[in-house]
Amino acid sequence: MSTYPSAPTGKPATMVAPQAAPAKGSEPKGATKMHRRSRSGCFTCRLRRKKCDEGKNQCKACKHLGLKCEYKRPMWWGNNEQRKHQKETIKNIIKRTKLSEKTTQIGTSSAGTPPGLSHSLPTSATYSEATARTRAPSIESAHSPGYDYNPPLSHDYYDFHSHVVSPHYDTNAHYQPFPPTPYEVDIKTERQMYVNDIPTRHDSMVSTFSTYQPPSAHPTLPSFPEDEWINEDIYNTGDMFSGTEEGLDFDFFDFSHGAPQASQQALIQVDDCDRPLLDHFIDNVLRLIFPILEVNQHGSARSEVILPALESNKCYLHCCLSISAIHLKSTRGLQGEQIDSDIVRHRYATIAELCEALKLDTNHLQILEATLGMIFFQCSVGRPDDALPDISWHQHFQAAISLVRKLELPHALVHDNNARVHPPFNMTLASWIDILGATMLGRSPEFADTYREKNQSGSSSGLCELMGCEDSMMYLISEVACLDALKSSNGINDMQLCQLIGSLGTSLDTTEVPAELLMWPYSSSGAIRPKQLSRNMTSVFRLAARIYLCSLVPNKTKDDPAMQALVDRFTGSLHLIPHGPDGFDRSIVWPLLIAGSESTADSTFRQALASRVASLGEAAECGSFGRMVRLLQEVWRQSDEAIRIGSGQNVHWRDVMQQKGWDFLLI
Repeated sequence: MSTYPSAPTGKPATMVAPQAAPAKGSEPKGATKMHRRSRSGCFTCRLRRKKCDEGKNQCKACKHLGLKCEYKRPMWWGNNEQRKHQKETIKNIIKRTKLSEKTTQIGTSSAGTPPGLSHSLPTSATYSEATARTRAPSIESAHSPGYDYNPPLSHDYYDFHSHVVSPHYDTNAHYQPFPPTPYEVDIKTERQMYVNDIPTRHDSMVSTFSTYQPPSAHPTLPSFPEDEWINEDIYNTGDMFSGTEEGLDFDFFDFSHGAPQASQQALIQVDDCDRPLLDHFIDNVLRLIFPILEVNQHGSARSEVILPALESNKCYLHCCLSISAIHLKSTRGLQGEQIDSDIVRHRYATIAELCEALKLDTNHLQILEATLGMIFFQCSVGRPDDALPDISWHQHFQAAISLVRKLELPHALVHDNNARVHPPFNMTLASWIDILGATMLGRSPEFADTYREKNQSGSSSGLCELMGCEDSMMYLISEVACLDALKSSNGINDMQLCQLIGSLGTSLDTTEVPAELLMWPYSSSGAIRPKQLSRNMTSVFRLAARIYLCSLVPNKTKDDPAMQALVDRFTGSLHLIPHGPDGFDRSIVWPLLIAGSESTADSTFRQALASRVASLGEAAECGSFGRMVRLLQEVWRQSDEAIRIGSGQNVHWRDVMQQKGWDFLLI
């Protein structure tokens, strides 16, 4: 049985941000209070846009207002209509609570027994002593005192939200009691009838009593015209999340598993010996895979992509277990036959399942998602010196291309040009691998014609929502990759090449945005602004595309002043991309590779990259980022040596990969 030590609990990402503005006259103008903001507050407070103290079981705000405190991502969070309905429900509950508090303050409600309990039903004493009876508060009411919003989970079920959304809480935390709030009491009464000591009829009823009573009209009570107070006090956009700019489309993609199920738990069948690997994958690896998608659609990567596939797709499950073992080996420094055996065992189990499924020629969608997982998940884990046997990513991708065509996903993507349908998620992920993977091999993207048609129509493929760079920029990078492949195959002369380079350069010019629109992607309160982050990342990819395009100019050298000016501009744009363990360095691996391969020894880029590597810590040695750094180090060593001896020979990063036998997918 494979056993591994549990992963250390990481601290949630925090940003220094000002608290909500104080009441008028309470503080001098311009005074700002600072607090540490966490992204792991309860979803009720996040919907209300209020600060959450992250109290165990219930935070103070929800407890005080009688609201349901949810740390696990609720089903209504991913649907705009359900979110609106939930807001209305919260408004009504808060309004009742506020009214009751006002009533208590002016003494209109009794300080003794709560009102509303003056009527009762026959109690159990009315029935025969020999009759079995029960009388207890019902736990079905969300306002009952005994209602548990956080019931313990069964060992056989895995709570896939708590590992990432909710931090670990101090079980000894205590909070000061709050004034009583309105509540409901459900009284359940059961009656059993016996005939000659034989039970014949069983009756059960539940009656609900509420302590809430509308206050009588009183001149000192404030008026509540419509819902104006709720909009100003509860959902004021100038509060915690001031600076967030848009309502995101939470149903943007056509996920292969459809809408998420109502269950908040995923039943994943796995052998006991592999349970630590599964837990480690969901605890530590899952959050690394789709960081931009997590920003744009919080929780959707878990609830709509990965966990449904783990539950229903055996190939996908083996793939994730292998990835988990690789991550354990690289981050914990585990060595020995056991961990290597787990990696290889699940790796080949995945391939065996895929081969068997391909023979049956069924479940093409499941085969595709497992194949894409084998390709893309490797970008998040492992070290450059991994030496265990494996099949190259582009061989896997050839199988994926065949499945994409069989499922007619390019047609579905092009159909989006004229109809507002959601892009297929698997096609979007395949497109990202296709475009940037083509640059790794010096080939044209397999679906270049599709991207060209999408670019002409100005429609989206979901690349921006999934990975951060705007779709139009990725389409142009596809065109540059086609030109690179054409040059490598000697299918074009130098004059034609320069004309096409100039034409693509003009196309890149049309995508430029004013410099004043590029700014730090966090608001003053510490909230991430997804569209601003995307705008900044697109700027980085645009400069990398320019460098890539200029590198195709015949007889171009690295020390050319124009090329170094582009590299310096690229370096300056990096300061708008958050760095460190909670940053987005791992989402810009390809631009860093392209710019870094053209940098010289005295370039500011090398110092900037070293700084970002240091801020990432040990994580900088893993995944595509670690492989990119290793490749650049070798490129710099060889190119600097060539300059030193005066050979004047350009060292291309693809040539270095071929020399070293590295088959990296650096995306």
